[in-house]
Amino acid sequence: MARILLWGLVFGLGLSGCSGTYYSAMEKAGYHKRDILVSRVEKARDSQEEAQEQFANALEQFGSVVKIDDSNLKDAYEKLNAEYEDSEEAAEDVSDRIESVESVSEALFDEWQDELETYQNQSLRATSEKKLKVTQQRYQQMIATMHKAEASMDPVLKTFHDNVLFLKHNLNAQAIGSLRGEFKTLKSDIDQLIAKMNTSIESSNQFIAQMGKE
Repeated sequence: MARILLWGLVFGLGLSGCSGTYYSAMEKAGYHKRDILVSRVEKARDSQEEAQEQFANALEQFGSVVKIDDSNLKDAYEKLNAEYEDSEEAAEDVSDRIESVESVSEALFDEWQDELETYQNQSLRATSEKKLKVTQQRYQQMIATMHKAEASMDPVLKTFHDNVLFLKHNLNAQAIGSLRGEFKTLKSDIDQLIAKMNTSIESSNQFIAQMGKE
């Protein structure tokens, strides 16, 4: 019962944004900032994989709608709008996960830097300081790829939004014809998004593996 109450408290603190108290509670439960960072990188990676799948599904739905001349236009709009909303939600989740990674990494590296000052053995301090710099470099490379993948979602969402809105305002056969011309642009944007997310996912996997070796 006590452990359940502790996890309830920890979860609540995490949601409320009281990061200092949250990390302290997590450490008491046996989870240090390093563990939390790895866990959050894993979740950010997973959210990108889910976003990849969602955007690919949205493209497939878009393609199926514009290929049919006599499709039910209201039904077509509702399907595409649902895919757009799901894609927007997936993109928001990716951004939230990246933000959570940045939050704990900042706390971890600040703590690590402060603790260097407490060493009495200078040789051990030098080794730890070198390890900190290497970890920071690996982290910066990884988070940069995450942000590139994150940025690639914006043009897709804008294009998708414009086309869904156009269909809503023009529920006629000519609207479907106009959307056909947009399919190639949307496909190109989503192909780039998926490629950048693959790079980010691979970078995350490498970071997780390297952290596990140390």
